[in-house]
Amino acid sequence: MPTRRTPLPDWVIAQRRDLGETIARYRKEAGLSQDQLADLIGKERRSVQRYERGERDPTYSDLVLIASELKVSVAALVGEAPAGR
Repeated sequence: MPTRRTPLPDWVIAQRRDLGETIARYRKEAGLSQDQLADLIGKERRSVQRYERGERDPTYSDLVLIASELKVSVAALVGEAPAGR
């Protein structure tokens, strides 16, 4: 995989961390382990760990699957208000 030419800005890293914390919170509220969520979305546990630690960005497809399994909207995961509000 090619290396980024420039490092990510701090605000992007902060939002990635926030996303990870949100995924972890909803996962725990759903009573799921990282292993269980990983199985439900077709990933390995370490992928879920990396998402939750803010080390990796989930693909959009994975984000949609995570939201579906956690019974929340993608907007709720990324901290956006629903459209029209």
